[in-house]
Amino acid sequence: MHKTTIKIFLALLAVTVGLLPEALAFHKDIYQPRVPANILEDIQDMDSPYPTTPERIEAGKKIYFGKGLCVTCHSNNGKGVRVPGHSSRDFTNGKWQELRTDGEMMWVLKNGSPGTGMPIRVGKVITEEEGWNVIQFIRSFAEIK
Repeated sequence: MHKTTIKIFLALLAVTVGLLPEALAFHKDIYQPRVPANILEDIQDMDSPYPTTPERIEAGKKIYFGKGLCVTCHSNNGKGVRVPGHSSRDFTNGKWQELRTDGEMMWVLKNGSPGTGMPIRVGKVITEEEGWNVIQFIRSFAEIK
């Protein structure tokens, strides 16, 4: 009976540990802004200093698939990779694309996204200009259905 109790305990522990990341996920609502509320309005008003051009989108694509490592979590098609605790952002989600501003995306590139696996990119791996180019490329995923 003692071995049975230990097996049950270990099974429950394994299930609990497996579900813990989901339970502790920082952002339960995928549409919730990642930017802190006290600066959100200012960040939402931030626009890219660069015009949207095919050349910038292509440059962003190279960063996304290259040194930016975006593809690792957000996949080739931008739909995101399912990971425990918090799935990667699905850039093909039209509602998300409509709600999030370029300024908010730049904030996440500069600060990461607490409670998720999204690390800081701008200033560590890519430049700010490269970040703006990546955002232009990310916007192209909105056209994918």
